[in-house]
Amino acid sequence: MKIQIGNQQKRIKIDKRKIRVKVTKLLGLLDCGNKEISITFVDDETIQGINQQYLSKDRPTNVISFSLQEGEFGDINPKMLGDIVISVDTARQDAEKGHFNFDEEILFLIIHGLLHLLGYNHENTSKGNTLRMAQKEKELFRLLTQSD
Repeated sequence: MKIQIGNQQKRIKIDKRKIRVKVTKLLGLLDCGNKEISITFVDDETIQGINQQYLSKDRPTNVISFSLQEGEFGDINPKMLGDIVISVDTARQDAEKGHFNFDEEILFLIIHGLLHLLGYNHENTSKGNTLRMAQKEKELFRLLTQSD
């Protein structure tokens, strides 16, 4: 398993070691222990540019996932799941609104992004699929935070 963690922002300290431990456990829980993933932390300005370029949405967002398992060449390297990009600015705002601490919000966004990489969806889909993803997020979050 290979977990690449990049930090392209300077506003908030990111504990890469702590994140790597949680992501390793998360991949194990999802039977993806042999898979590769990258997680990049950026600011709102950067994620807004990514959101505009790839999703035609001109606003910041909390997380964007790029699956390497989908599309015409999705089977080239089956070990590579894809990339998750997280805005620390939006994550901090979401944490404050949701009464979570920053680390919990980051963990939730990683879970959310990883589930997208694994084919879960909550946008432009049935209520059943949306509920299935929400339930899986809650289950994984509980499993990863109960030992803290």
